[in-house]
Amino acid sequence: MDSATRTFVAYRNLLFTVAYEMLGSAADAEDVLQETWLRWVGVDLDTVRDRRAFLVRITTREALIRLRTLRRRKESYVGPWLPEPLLTAPDVAEDVELADSVSMAMMLVLETLAPTERAVFVLREVFRFGYDEIAEAVDKTPVAVRQIAHRARTHVAARRPREVVPPAEARDALAAFQQAVATGDMRRLLDILAPDVVLLTDGGGVVRAALAPIVGADRVTHGLSRLAGLASLRPIQVNGHPALIIKVDGETDTVLTMRIDGGLITGLYAVRNPAKLSRIGQEITMSR
Repeated sequence: MDSATRTFVAYRNLLFTVAYEMLGSAADAEDVLQETWLRWVGVDLDTVRDRRAFLVRITTREALIRLRTLRRRKESYVGPWLPEPLLTAPDVAEDVELADSVSMAMMLVLETLAPTERAVFVLREVFRFGYDEIAEAVDKTPVAVRQIAHRARTHVAARRPREVVPPAEARDALAAFQQAVATGDMRRLLDILAPDVVLLTDGGGVVRAALAPIVGADRVTHGLSRLAGLASLRPIQVNGHPALIIKVDGETDTVLTMRIDGGLITGLYAVRNPAKLSRIGQEITMSR
């Protein structure tokens, strides 16, 4: 490989994660990486002092352009919008900060930030870039970036999950949930759901899904009862945390992730939109 290719390959995972955390879509993150590569191969590398920072700057700018387009598209989205689930390796869960930043719950919090706030938050809080580097990436002054970072941190802190759940506790909660749903033990399910649990289902107007959040343990339990005996539930690692892939008649139907607070499940996120499941379905098939 030539020098430009070696450098891009070395930082590809970093660039993908930056783009994904800004966009909430693996497919769009891949498109951003393609644009980054096309711009990168046209750069005179002798003029680049810090290749990592330069590549992140290109990726951030491309992601910001795409993010503004996606926000307009989401305004006409049918029902709740959820990020595209991302299949992650087990070692991601061991990196607590990274796992927290890509969790479904956290990705939904990032959705409430303005585009530039989201870029600054991701680069500063997740990847620890300096204010000067971030300023170049978002075309702001370092002073402005500090102000944006403070505002974004305050906004996120008020909305993010209250606690970081140890991986073992998350796996135990998932196993209990899986057992209760698979066996139709709704009483057991009520024991592990918070009274005000919220279920979001993303069907994108393509498949059947609730068009509004389902709130309350009784209503959520009723909605999940249809899965008993009709679907197979398999644990997988999604967005840095234990999750379930639900199959009906052998076909991927749903990827389900959860939020846990105080030992109870407070949020359930069910992605059913086929467009958001095609990538993860292919990756699971290839990993067998």
